[in-house]
Amino acid sequence: MTELSRHDRVFLAELSHLYPTVDAAATTIASLEASLDRPKPTVHVISDIHGEAKKLKHVVNNASGSLRPLVERLFYTSLDEADRRELLNLIYYPRETFEFIAPRMQVPEVRREYVQRRLEQMLVILRHLAAHYPLGHTEQLIPREYRELLRELLFLPRLEGGSPHLGAVVRQFHVLGKELDLVRVVARMVRNLLIGELIVAGDCGDRGPRIDQVIEFLMRQPNVSIVWGNHDMSWLAACLGHELSIATVLRVSLRYRRLSQLEEGYGIPMVPLERLVRDCYADDPAVRFSCKGAGLRDPQLMARMQKAIAIIQFKLEGQFIKRNPHLNLEQRDLLGRMSLKNGTVPLEDGKEYPLLDTHFPTVNPADPLALSPEEASCMARLRSSFLHSPILWEQMKFLVRRGRMHLVRDRHLIFHGCLPVTPTGEYQTLRVDGEELAGKRLFEKLNDVVSRALLGKAPEDLDLLWYLWGGPLSPLFGKDKMATFETYFIADEHTHKETKNPYFSLIHEKEFCRKILREFDVDDVEGLIVNGHVPVKIAAGESPLKKSGMAVTIDGAFSEAYGDKGYTLILEPRQTLLALHHHFESVEEAIQSGADIIPSVQILREYAEPRRVAVTEQGEQIRGRVEVLRQLIDAYNGNDLNR
Repeated sequence: MTELSRHDRVFLAELSHLYPTVDAAATTIASLEASLDRPKPTVHVISDIHGEAKKLKHVVNNASGSLRPLVERLFYTSLDEADRRELLNLIYYPRETFEFIAPRMQVPEVRREYVQRRLEQMLVILRHLAAHYPLGHTEQLIPREYRELLRELLFLPRLEGGSPHLGAVVRQFHVLGKELDLVRVVARMVRNLLIGELIVAGDCGDRGPRIDQVIEFLMRQPNVSIVWGNHDMSWLAACLGHELSIATVLRVSLRYRRLSQLEEGYGIPMVPLERLVRDCYADDPAVRFSCKGAGLRDPQLMARMQKAIAIIQFKLEGQFIKRNPHLNLEQRDLLGRMSLKNGTVPLEDGKEYPLLDTHFPTVNPADPLALSPEEASCMARLRSSFLHSPILWEQMKFLVRRGRMHLVRDRHLIFHGCLPVTPTGEYQTLRVDGEELAGKRLFEKLNDVVSRALLGKAPEDLDLLWYLWGGPLSPLFGKDKMATFETYFIADEHTHKETKNPYFSLIHEKEFCRKILREFDVDDVEGLIVNGHVPVKIAAGESPLKKSGMAVTIDGAFSEAYGDKGYTLILEPRQTLLALHHHFESVEEAIQSGADIIPSVQILREYAEPRRVAVTEQGEQIRGRVEVLRQLIDAYNGNDLNR
């Protein structure tokens, strides 16, 4: 045996606190080795949620439609359709369903018997699902105070007189008025075991109503991974005090009337912006800045607020462009290049275009990019609110620590947008930390920058986060420009067009997809590239699966603002499925009329044999743990830890 290095001895000594004997390490090895032969856990991948918290919750609660067929299979002969639907609702929404059926539960004995019957049914489902996981994994999903009790209930069929034992348990909870708590714990376990891992492939917020509620819900899930999208980057940079990103987030929130997420969710008041409007835009018709949707605030005030923050954004963009000349964005400083005298602006095509709005009360012709005193005061107060929102900070910290630029799950390469390429498919580079990077190396460097920005808040790192939101070489954006200025101020609609990177057409070609898969060390024959970001035009008959058969786009317009459908990619042991969702009305409608989301399902991949944990990335991690534990056993046997 090779003598241990000092580093290895220290590491193994620390590990010995978790595994204090050879037997402890050996039994763990046996359990880990056995888990390699289990079918891999089911992974659900959802992209571009865009603030639709209620719909996300329902899609996750019903496991993208997979719980319903399981209940039908297990209880087809013992429960009628109405009874199965109520059981599903109780699993999806225990508290709300209890409230709905409360008139039937006035008699205490009726309530107790109902709870016992429903728990028996849920435990049947739970045992079926738990059989696919190691016991330790199932127990980790049980709240500590319920662990011993539910361990017994799970194995009731193996104990003599199981059902009377459950009855005794329910009676005690009933006496204490806590039976709903028990139902909620068991229902949550069912939901959690249906999805082995939930992956969000970017864009938690914007467009939809509540990014704060989306992330709050994700933080409660037992196993969540994030692949960052461009909207996530703008919110992160705003949280860290980047003024351009703050203006961007505010403008988008105003455009779609989504101020509740800021004021109620994050405690960020709009008073500074409203004061700016009163001081500088009180008589401005702001006809180009009408907001989408309806709300409590006066539409005219909302339009003026949107215009005020848009002008600030364009000024700050110009400042960003000047301090980052290496990004070659000079032609995009449109506010700085416009002619107030002529009421025109020059674009990249060399033409001058008339402006639809020439009222710029805060723009100084001698220094158009400078914030006015009123704007500077407004931004200082807004920046302080963003920096001091504890909920925003905790949620952005969660996105960073659970997130990466890409993930690989059993031959599925998942990233939000694209790999920027030339029309011939050659990688385009982006300079990061003074180095020109592309492909996987770029993604890995951006992982470092995002993590670094969270802790250090270096101005150049925050600038890069904003570039990831809308820069032409950003792999999270993938277009030649963000045509916000043109949309507001220029009538000619051809100037509004944002041209997508050639990547989005090249993924229809097999050889290009194989090149991308090889770049990330993924099987280039059986692999599948999974992207979000660009909504699939479902109504126009566009297919999410590309002609190559090796790439799929899972942005199905989840947000109501985009189309109110959405996809979940489901990676099961025997197949990869794509579930198409539809509109979700409300929790009340789901409970009262059974308005479930029943997706249409397309099979993308089928396997002759179920995929085992051993062949996945999780299997690689398990084999690594086994190797380290074997080293610990060798150290015990050689008495190396006491030297």
